[in-house]
Amino acid sequence: MKNSKLILLAAAAIAAAVPALAAHAQGLRREPARITLTALGSYDSGLRDESAAEIVAHDPREQRLFIINAAQSSIDVLDIANPAQPALVRTLSEEGGDANSVAVHDGLVAVAFAADPKTDPGQVVFYDARTLERLAAVTVGALPDMLTFTPNGNAVLVANEGETDGYGEGLADPEGSVSVIDLRLTRNCLVGLPRPRPVGGMLRCLLGRDLNMDARVRTIDFRAFNDQKAALLAQGVRIYGPGATVAQDLEPEYISVAADGRSAWVVLQEANAAAVLDLSNLSAPSVTRIIPFGAKDHSLPGNEFDASDRDNAINIRNWPVKGLYQPDAIASYRVRGRTYYITANEGDDRNDFIVGEETRRVSALATSPGLDPAVFGDITALRNNAALGRLTVTAATSARNALGQLTELEVIGARSFSIFNEAGSLVFDSGSDFERITAERYPLNFNASNDNNNFDDRSDNKGPEPEGVVLGTVRGRTFAFIGLERIGGVMIYDITDPASATFVDYVNNRDFTLSPTGAAPTDNGPEGLAFIEAKDSPTRQPLLVIGNEVSGTTTIYSVDLVD
Repeated sequence: MKNSKLILLAAAAIAAAVPALAAHAQGLRREPARITLTALGSYDSGLRDESAAEIVAHDPREQRLFIINAAQSSIDVLDIANPAQPALVRTLSEEGGDANSVAVHDGLVAVAFAADPKTDPGQVVFYDARTLERLAAVTVGALPDMLTFTPNGNAVLVANEGETDGYGEGLADPEGSVSVIDLRLTRNCLVGLPRPRPVGGMLRCLLGRDLNMDARVRTIDFRAFNDQKAALLAQGVRIYGPGATVAQDLEPEYISVAADGRSAWVVLQEANAAAVLDLSNLSAPSVTRIIPFGAKDHSLPGNEFDASDRDNAINIRNWPVKGLYQPDAIASYRVRGRTYYITANEGDDRNDFIVGEETRRVSALATSPGLDPAVFGDITALRNNAALGRLTVTAATSARNALGQLTELEVIGARSFSIFNEAGSLVFDSGSDFERITAERYPLNFNASNDNNNFDDRSDNKGPEPEGVVLGTVRGRTFAFIGLERIGGVMIYDITDPASATFVDYVNNRDFTLSPTGAAPTDNGPEGLAFIEAKDSPTRQPLLVIGNEVSGTTTIYSVDLVD
């Protein structure tokens, strides 16, 4: 607990910083704000700090939301015909491991379930969105963490993380993989089906009464890259699990499909890379290449960040640090015939699995193995707690000199969102926007975490931590909505022109006067986002839905264009 003198000093520093921060954030608004969000209604699971509201998916036919409730390994089904009063219809569950992801297309619901233990093959279970009947189940890879339909609904793609139990004798370390579930229907299958066809009817027709789908699954691993480890490392792909092969080390996290459905990017978060998936032949999908995301140079203007949770001030400035993008969620859209990918650069480590942990404070690394003085200069000043001493960095893949001293400091995550083109080149990055804007809006709770309201709490480790991203089109303009996992809320950017994305607004429904894990609900810890287009909305106006994992709440916003 900080004493009252420190709090007063912090308040004074904040008061002095706010005008400059406000001016900077105002400068980010190159155009007048075009989007406003208004909270319409919220569903409260009643569970706090248990991941009771994570991934969200919408079915426009029945006006239902399907919410991953990881706390109960289930899916909460909500009726949102009246979005001001979302109501629980039913809860779906399966025996075994955790429910991790849900997607809906054309009345068909797909849910990813991990096995118990998680290192065994998982499954995807299909349900009828109207009757909620369980239609079929299919076996996929280990730890299916995310799934999505292709735009035309011909297939479901599953990111099987294959997360390890740990590194060492007797500990399972499955391979990461991607499963492609082929849902294409033959012409003969459609003969005799009633019009309008019943939900799930085409699936039943194709697969027969036993609904055996395993023959329609192709699971792609990364074994073909095992002998390319040296080349991948040279390109910047992080492969560092002790004793792991490339196929074991690459852990698919999230998938985004190109608009034409012929390819997709699969995020390999810990590896700081993406795999390119060729879907031109669903009978024989393949991974064609692995693209490293590279690192963000925080010493450059525009890439500033706050590095210390012990300086009692907002101190957003440049540092001799590289940020690994390591996105979690990814989305895609098409502009003038070209596909672009939008990433929420959260960052993730393997501290739970590597003995001694992957990350350490800069103050510790400055002692052992040491920092190269030719690169970092005055190391004594740098390791001060008010400078970089408290900053959490990874030394797992950092460059070293001949003496073993670090020549780079790498932090997990980039505290931003980015736009990449199909070739993997960076087109746009939001730089220091997220910390500057949240500092302006919430100076007394700057970089608070999702389980406390403490000022500056997360500055030493990933800051606001962008995690989820979803895109929406309103009156011909495309907007990105990026959820901030720690301080909460959603950043809105106009990304109609990928190279000139423009900040629009920041909306946070969190009440900082309440305990983030207390009985009274306050939206906290946004995890999954879903955009509902006007044509699919119960109000005929666009909606944004956010699942908040810490508060266990799912909140529905109206999305309004300001003329």
